[in-house]
Amino acid sequence: MRAPNHRVETPSAALSARASLATLTAAVGTPGLAAAAAEPGLLAAVDQHAASVRDSLHGDHRPLTVAALAGYAEGVRAAALEHGWQPPAGPVDWAQPDWALTRLLAVCLLARSLDPRDLA
Repeated sequence: MRAPNHRVETPSAALSARASLATLTAAVGTPGLAAAAAEPGLLAAVDQHAASVRDSLHGDHRPLTVAALAGYAEGVRAAALEHGWQPPAGPVDWAQPDWALTRLLAVCLLARSLDPRDLA
């Protein structure tokens, strides 16, 4: 019996998903979550976005995965770019991040909850 292709994660797909999350974490997650730790309002916004992301990925019914989070982040980024969003060229003003950055930061927060072995 063969498994459907959409249920089999190839090694290259897994590597790509991990690389994508690592890049996002370096660019957005590390500085953004540090800022959120110092700013309760930002942390609350990120928590709300994380709950929405978890709900979108049915995280209450099945475990979140690297592939699911990486795919979600890419979808957010692609949709934002289609609507004229431009990623920041320099340091982010975390006092007033836009919706896309807050959503991507929420993905980084959720990625921290994954088993570190899945991210290596």
